[in-house]
Amino acid sequence: MTSSSVALSEVGLIRSRHVMVAALLLVSAACTNEAAPAQGRQDQASGNPATTTPCQFQVVKGEPPSWARAGFTPGAEIHYAASRRGDMVAVLFAYPLYSPPSPDRGNKILWRSKAPLVPSDPLRIEARLNGTGTPTEITVRGGPGPSSVDLPSPGCWRLDLAWSSHTDSIDLEYVSR
Repeated sequence: MTSSSVALSEVGLIRSRHVMVAALLLVSAACTNEAAPAQGRQDQASGNPATTTPCQFQVVKGEPPSWARAGFTPGAEIHYAASRRGDMVAVLFAYPLYSPPSPDRGNKILWRSKAPLVPSDPLRIEARLNGTGTPTEITVRGGPGPSSVDLPSPGCWRLDLAWSSHTDSIDLEYVSR
């Protein structure tokens, strides 16, 4: 091989790598959540913008995981979001979720747990706007099941979940109506 053909093959290799990197970046961007970024909020005491964390809310319209399908028609496409560890699914009967809630429909969520349940243990939820600040506390009596989860303002809410000796978290986005 001549030095010029070696140089040309190296240039081709470099171009292929650039094309491969560009393709990976495009695929990665297409797979990320396309929801609008979480809005910043103001710190109540100082009036300064508080640190925000990106909303990790990702809704799926489709058939939920097999362990969460009880009571649904096979093949039913529903809106749901999965918790970070995948131990809880929030089936969103009202989608999108509104703050303040719409007068003609509530923010109904059906919580489905993959982890074993202790009968009658409640599901405790601590919701924080953008994952910071004072929590809004909600208790779902009887554990994961149907509930209304109304939160005081629009934005991305991090919900820390505790039930039957298990913990997990999920981000849910509430929009203005």
